[in-house]
Amino acid sequence: MNIESGTVVSFHYTLRDASGEELESSRGGEPSVYLHGHNNLMPALEAAFVGREAGDIFTVELGAGEAYGQRDPLKTQRVPIKHLAFRGRLLPGAVVQLNTSEGMRPVTVIKAGRHSADIDTNHPLAGQALAFDIEIAELRAATAEELAHGHVHGPGGHQH
Repeated sequence: MNIESGTVVSFHYTLRDASGEELESSRGGEPSVYLHGHNNLMPALEAAFVGREAGDIFTVELGAGEAYGQRDPLKTQRVPIKHLAFRGRLLPGAVVQLNTSEGMRPVTVIKAGRHSADIDTNHPLAGQALAFDIEIAELRAATAEELAHGHVHGPGGHQH
């Protein structure tokens, strides 16, 4: 089976920055799972999966514009601390979660005060070229329900 639209893909990855430093990895844990062809990954990353098979190992290098985009210096704001999810002290440079109307999203603290914090809402990896070392673990055809919903259900996927 080759990866095409409607394929459920289980894969392990290691994410590295331009200097080769490991930023995160799924190895040693459960693989990531997505439904191919339904915009569940960065478009350039998803395109690199097309036609691949279970067991394939490859590296995908993305420029900042293909990954999390360029940094926008205007994406800073002051928010009440009660809208941030974090543990311990709130320190500059910390990546915390901001509660938005679309759900939680990562932001970087620029300055923390007693009642509010200045945050950078760019994705923490915006402006960086990234490399994904990928190992495809398993492939299967999506169910009709998964295709209708546009995402994977069950282990590693969305639960209803």
